[in-house]
Amino acid sequence: MSNVADFKQSIKFETFSYLPALTSEETRAQIQYIVSQGWNPAIEHVEPARAADIYWFMWKLPMFGEQSVDEILTELEACKREYPNHHIRLIGYDNYTQSQGTAFVVYRG
Repeated sequence: MSNVADFKQSIKFETFSYLPALTSEETRAQIQYIVSQGWNPAIEHVEPARAADIYWFMWKLPMFGEQSVDEILTELEACKREYPNHHIRLIGYDNYTQSQGTAFVVYRG
């Protein structure tokens, strides 16, 4: 592998990048945490070649006030079906601090 390929493989994104990929149950638990904190979930996606860019594409609008973990998972799956080769991340926006409470990649393209 070339140095460029090594670099692209080693790029880390967001909260859990240094851990093994989350299982379905662990992903569900993280989404439940976002909901329990009252944070607004939002989904973003980007081509792997542009993943280090500052801006990712937003999938629809943030899900303001969404309380259903299943509905959030449904939207993540819809984004994955539409963009199967993209990285897809979930963000929890904190209204109080007006910042991201958490962000993590759910699917790698």
